[in-house]
Formats: sequence, C-alpha cells, structure tokens
Amino acid sequence: MQTLDTAAHLAATDPAAAIDSLPWLAAALAEDRAAGRFAAWGRSTVIDENVGAAVLPRAVFDELHERAGLTAEWPIGNAGVLHVYGYLLSTTPTPYGLKRERWLSGELERACGLETGALLPWAGGETLLSRATAAASTLLARSDAVTEEFEGRTARIALGAPVPDGSAALAYAVDGLIVTMFPVADPVGVRAGLGAPQLRWNAA
Repeated sequence: MQTLDTAAHLAATDPAAAIDSLPWLAAALAEDRAAGRFAAWGRSTVIDENVGAAVLPRAVFDELHERAGLTAEWPIGNAGVLHVYGYLLSTTPTPYGLKRERWLSGELERACGLETGALLPWAGGETLLSRATAAASTLLARSDAVTEEFEGRTARIALGAPVPDGSAALAYAVDGLIVTMFPVADPVGVRAGLGAPQLRWNAA
C-alpha cells in the first residue's frame, strides 16, 4: 500500500516514473494493450461528478492513454484506463474516500462473490483490467439489470445479489461498453433513487 501511495504522489510530477515504479502496472498496461482489452470499455470523464474536479492530473491521463495505445482528448478518455488503472494513482479525496479503494478494500470482490484478493491490482495471473472486465460482464448479464434509453444511447445498470452485510456490486455500461463498477452499501436505495435516465457515474 505504501508503494502505491508513493507512486500516486510521484505521478503528479513524473507519471512515467510513477508507473515504472510499479512493475505490475507497467506490465498490465502493455499486456492489455496487446490483447485489445480496452475495447470492452466505454468513455468516461476524469472530472468527478461528486467533487467537480479532475481526479487525475492531465499528465497522468496522457501517460496512461499513451501506454494503453489509445488516443484521448482531455478530459474524456477510456473508462478502463481511468476507472481501473487511473484511479489507482488518484490522490483526490471524494465523499466515498479515494477512488482506488474499490480495488484495495476487498468490499467489491466480496460483493461480487469472489475470493479474497481476487481484485487486488497486483494479484493473480491476469491483469486487473481482465479480471474487472470479467466481473463487470457477469453482473451486466443479469436478467434483473435496468436498461435506460436517452438521447439515442442505451445504458445498463446491474446490481448483484446482496451479501450478508446488505451491500452489493454495481456495474454500469453505456452502448454495450463497460464504464465502471463499484460496491454500494444500499442497493435497494440506489435502484429506487435512479430517477430519470441520464449518463451516470462519470460516463461520457
């Protein structure tokens, strides 16, 4: 954890060195690029809707997309790049804590019914993006997922079965492409409070 914290703070001034200081991150970006895995993810803004500010510096945004082999125009980028790997290097506090906590706390993997450590960024033989894509796709395939249509676009909101503490995993996709996934403490409240269809959770 300390190494990740150190890298996140270094990223503000030297994003290339920060990524290279985490060999598993540099390797994952290269592997996912070669495998074309970012194509399963849609578009997202780096401007967080809860804080009204960018959760990553422009230089980090650019470095991550370059390593992913993707063209992106600030502040809109690939959701897999931003929500999976970018959030690991974010130091911007939000009402829900640091963005990286979804991958580190264990709450999301438990809500997905996965083994302990299954979504740790450096764990396992597959990249975090590969594991996150599989978990999100499983959620989005649920028959009880909510479909929204607005302005010619189609979104899908999926909530997994609640675990014993009442929380659940949420996955969100727009036009068939994954945007994000995270744990929610009150899935019933989330579903009841959706309101009118709109782009959600920093989708673009």
